[in-house]
Amino acid sequence: MAADDRLEDEALEGDALARRLREAHRRVRASPRAEKERLARKYLAICDLAKRDPERAAARLDAFLEALGDTPRGHENTGGD
Repeated sequence: MAADDRLEDEALEGDALARRLREAHRRVRASPRAEKERLARKYLAICDLAKRDPERAAARLDAFLEALGDTPRGHENTGGD
């Protein structure tokens, strides 16, 4: 494996995390007003973690998205790009 291949793999992983973060942002925006502030704080904490530890951020994002799926408007949310 060439060094460039490894960089491309890391870029693809970063793109997937970015797409999932974008989807989480859409779902937070669509959440009920009463929950939006709490969810936004959690979302921002995951974004901050993604800068330092993308693997751990991805795991937290999985749990966050799963919890968002249980929100009253979760069924209205569609997949990202």
